[in-house]
Amino acid sequence: MIVRIPLARAPYDAHVGPGLLDSCGALAADVLRPGPCAILTDSHVGPLYAGRVRDSLARAGFLPTVLTSPAGEPSKSISEAASLCERMISAGLDRTGLVVALGGGVVGDLAGFVASIYYRGIPFIQIPTTIVAQVDSSVGGKTGVNAEGGKNLIGAFHQPVLVVADTDTLASLPAREFNEGFAEVIKHAAIRDFSILDAADDLPALIARNVAIKAAIVAEDEFEIRGLRALLNFGHTIGHAIESAAGYGRYLHGEAISLGLVAACRLSVEKAGLDEAAAGRILAALSRHSLPLSLPADIDPEAIFAALQKDKKFEGGSIRFVLLRRPGEAYVSGEVTAEDIRRQIGLLAGGPPAWPGTGDPR
Repeated sequence: MIVRIPLARAPYDAHVGPGLLDSCGALAADVLRPGPCAILTDSHVGPLYAGRVRDSLARAGFLPTVLTSPAGEPSKSISEAASLCERMISAGLDRTGLVVALGGGVVGDLAGFVASIYYRGIPFIQIPTTIVAQVDSSVGGKTGVNAEGGKNLIGAFHQPVLVVADTDTLASLPAREFNEGFAEVIKHAAIRDFSILDAADDLPALIARNVAIKAAIVAEDEFEIRGLRALLNFGHTIGHAIESAAGYGRYLHGEAISLGLVAACRLSVEKAGLDEAAAGRILAALSRHSLPLSLPADIDPEAIFAALQKDKKFEGGSIRFVLLRRPGEAYVSGEVTAEDIRRQIGLLAGGPPAWPGTGDPR
């Protein structure tokens, strides 16, 4: 399946389906002249797939070098980005080079940021190997690294020239990492297409549908100027703060976003009139994928609130918060106050709401 990302300046394709790793070189040669390239990967994904990607690129005439970072969120840092740039210089890559991001969301964000700053910007290709990366972070051109003060505060918009999402790579994911990706699927269902909330039988088709949802939103608001792209932040304002306050590594990204979705659903019921049964279906879907619905007692709500105030979605002290009026109808609200958010963080520590259809909360 091919999903077109129809950007006005530089459209590109996302190829989704099984068995695509061995074709990535030919797909890359269709959009770029073969030359030197760096495959940026991590210590988990590299041993599984870097050899196949390297060989495929070499068969197509590219000159690949594999560069590996330690797996995990701590590698998404300005120091690791600088290290990779130095290693690419040592490997002989110049402004004619190509970066290939092979891995999950951390690798994709890091590699895309490296590509955006290396020689003031060189092309890159996304080869995402997790659900969260395939349905969300590999598409749309948001790249970046974390700062001590918060998540994704150092970055750039830098679109890939190609996305190759081989759904066979998902079979190697541990159950926890497989499940966390569904937080982004559930987010897309909530803001655009509720019919996919319970769909999981045809995984390639589900991935492709999610890519299409994100592609349509990004195409209308590539640089998050008009506000439409901000809808993709549903559940992320509080979720990112939880991820930061808990310490990177305690929660996977999708697990923190799950908690943010619970809070966003509560606020949507209170502020936007979202039906409790619809909100309950969202929480039930999170629960089916073993995603958390409440905060443990040892995480300080005030630490979460402090982290949240450093979020990029705070503009001049005001809060842009995404709410849901009804399934598929999200909007950016200016009516959510800091005190509303503080209260919602506190409610997360007390467990999920008992809405109709919520099911067996975790």
